[in-house]
Amino acid sequence: MDKIATPEGTKAILNKYSFVFRKKFGQNFLIDPHVLDEIIYASEITKEDCVLEIGPGIGSVTQELIKHAGKVIAVEIDKMLIPILEKQFGEVQNFKLIHEDILKVDLKKLIEEESPGKRIKVVANLPYYITTPIIMALLEDELSIESITVMVQKEVAQRLAAPPGSKQYGAITLAVNYYAKPHLAADVPRNCFMPSPNVDSAVLKMTLNKEPVVAINNTKQLFRIIKAAFAQRRKTLLNTLMANGELNLSKEALKQLLDESGIGATTRGEALSLQDFASLSNYIDEHRM
Repeated sequence: MDKIATPEGTKAILNKYSFVFRKKFGQNFLIDPHVLDEIIYASEITKEDCVLEIGPGIGSVTQELIKHAGKVIAVEIDKMLIPILEKQFGEVQNFKLIHEDILKVDLKKLIEEESPGKRIKVVANLPYYITTPIIMALLEDELSIESITVMVQKEVAQRLAAPPGSKQYGAITLAVNYYAKPHLAADVPRNCFMPSPNVDSAVLKMTLNKEPVVAINNTKQLFRIIKAAFAQRRKTLLNTLMANGELNLSKEALKQLLDESGIGATTRGEALSLQDFASLSNYIDEHRM
């Protein structure tokens, strides 16, 4: 089979099956084999691995995953792509295709059935419109996942991997860092796709933490504080936490707790690390009256 992730290979598949792109699925197929190599390299897939591929499309990345992995489970939402994928890979022994919305799949059950006792690796070329919900579902649902390697909008990748104090740093950065260690593996120009999107992309790898990276008494409170801190990012912690109101503290009591914790009432959320937020949350939890 010719390589799909090239302009010629993609055009051949599209023409052969008279495929019509559907805007609602945000379909952009990879046509650069060098970027494909970057994805495979970043994901560190071996024959010992079971891979969950989200959004295989016409099989541009699937074709290479099958060569490197012990098993590939591909979940595709577009019914128009199912016959193409079945025709391309239906006879391949280490390939399984599921026609479903990834957000509706019981992933815990799927992983237990397809990879019992082993953690899996996720690889995905995610539609821009639904990137964050998919990533957060994979991180939050306590699944047996070792790593997640995704192609996402470059701006999103930069936000997820941003350091404290940067313009991109925000609540979603801290949420990702709570569950995983993100790493920007490669930049991907828009002309590497067919059709070409309006923005550049990037390959982002998230290696899930095997142990908690912070000690936290109340996880829900931690994320309430983080969310509030970035709701009005130019305001001080005191003002933005008071505006949020969920801590149910007077301004004087909150100011005292912020100052006594060592964080400071005039500090802005963008200056704090995940450890800082965890320390603050624990201090408030332990010292509020």
